[in-house]
Amino acid sequence: MDPLTDEPEGYDVAAVEAWIAANVADLSPPFTWTRLQGGHSNLTYRIDDTMGRAAVIRRPPQGILLPKAHDMSREWALISALGPTAVPVAPAMAFCESPDVTGAWFYVMGLIDGKPLYTSDDTVARVAANKRQDLAWSFVDVLADLHALDPDEIGLGDLGKKEDYVGRQLRTWFRSWTSSVDDAEYDDPRAHDLRDFLAANIPEQGPARVVHGDYGLHNCLIRPDGQVAAVVDWEISTLGDPLADLAYALNAWAEPNEDREGAATALEGFPKRADLAARYGDRSGRDLSMLNYYIGFNWWKTACIIHGVYARYCAGKKSADGVDLDNLRTRIGRALDDAENALAPLR
Repeated sequence: MDPLTDEPEGYDVAAVEAWIAANVADLSPPFTWTRLQGGHSNLTYRIDDTMGRAAVIRRPPQGILLPKAHDMSREWALISALGPTAVPVAPAMAFCESPDVTGAWFYVMGLIDGKPLYTSDDTVARVAANKRQDLAWSFVDVLADLHALDPDEIGLGDLGKKEDYVGRQLRTWFRSWTSSVDDAEYDDPRAHDLRDFLAANIPEQGPARVVHGDYGLHNCLIRPDGQVAAVVDWEISTLGDPLADLAYALNAWAEPNEDREGAATALEGFPKRADLAARYGDRSGRDLSMLNYYIGFNWWKTACIIHGVYARYCAGKKSADGVDLDNLRTRIGRALDDAENALAPLR
């Protein structure tokens, strides 16, 4: 991250700093603003005050947004509710829901001493080989701790619909697939067949829990000792089936012998996905006998997501400059392969 000399994107610095001066006792403007990476294109900055104290400020990207996209109020509600729990999050400091200040809602949270891991190079730079198992256990324990919470008891009972999480996801992403077929000029019948099997065999959900929706090392701030210091990017979190959340995290957990070179966990020293699943089962007490269903469901969903992205490139709705469209198309088929392999024992 490099300090910016120009006006921070999306922020009226004078107005925001005046608002923070009036609403956040622990910060004293003016600030030094530094852009932070990641965050689904949300405009996220580190702000350092005149007393050497630091925090993070976050707002949606500029321009017209899709409904429910980049929901700052949802993120704020989650970190506020989770702050007193065992789930590590950045301290919630202040939320501004007046767009008059800088054109959008924004919030301020405490700065956490940790870094996300996107690639194996990030892991090598951040976590020593003898700390990687500790990182894996911390990673899965935090997810189990999140899924142990009763949303009603922590004030998140209205975060989303509690019933039929997988069914709703199947309907949403199958609509995405079918609506993208013409632009993509690509329709794999397996996407339809797998959807039919998944819809006919949804496991009983059990009590709804908070699901992160994109839980991975890229959305965790990791300390050098291999512990998860905070979970970030809660904007698509909702209520649903915790085993779907677990399977999503496991699918993203690359192993060294796989064709996923450069992934954050594709290094020696990390336990395998089966080891993470076993630890989650021990810690949560949940029955994992249908885990393959959730793994297959998530690979099918991944295929639908990539298919939609590919279609938007093909239709010229997104610039394809520098994008390997052939590779993107290949990844759709590979995700469907992985879905078929995961579901084969259940068919």
